[in-house]
Amino acid sequence: MVAVGLLILRFAIGGILFGHGAQKVFGWWGGPGLAGWTQAMTRMRIRPPRAWALISAFGELGGGTLLILGLLTPLACAAIAASMLVAIMLVHLPKGFWVTKGGYEFNLSILGAIAALALVGPGDASLDAALRIHLPEPATLIVLTIAVILGVAVALGSRKPAEAPKTETA
Repeated sequence: MVAVGLLILRFAIGGILFGHGAQKVFGWWGGPGLAGWTQAMTRMRIRPPRAWALISAFGELGGGTLLILGLLTPLACAAIAASMLVAIMLVHLPKGFWVTKGGYEFNLSILGAIAALALVGPGDASLDAALRIHLPEPATLIVLTIAVILGVAVALGSRKPAEAPKTETA
């Protein structure tokens, strides 16, 4: 039953992230596509916007795909965590907790799910298990956590300073 539960969790979370990534990369399901997502990065003042658009979009698309497959699960979880943390910091945190107001509730749920999967693994119904891929623990999680923190810090630190409000002179 544990393997089935983990499979369901991986499919749900991985499918959601695959969908979000596909919106950003391909414009599927009403998404912006890569050009629109690059413009969103520009509006968020992240520099260089094209590079960060590619990193975030493929982090979600690739992370979601790997999570569904249960392949290189710690890497999938790290990619998803980085994307969710940047989204929280740049978009959702100022809007409060509740998703109904645009808050970070949903992103935090995703973070909780992938943290659990990173800690317990993808389960027996996964390519990691079938291919006997076992990354060293806890070293892998420690290194990936540090990489996520550094990546998020670099992304947030790359932001162009906000323009000063224009004032009219009489």
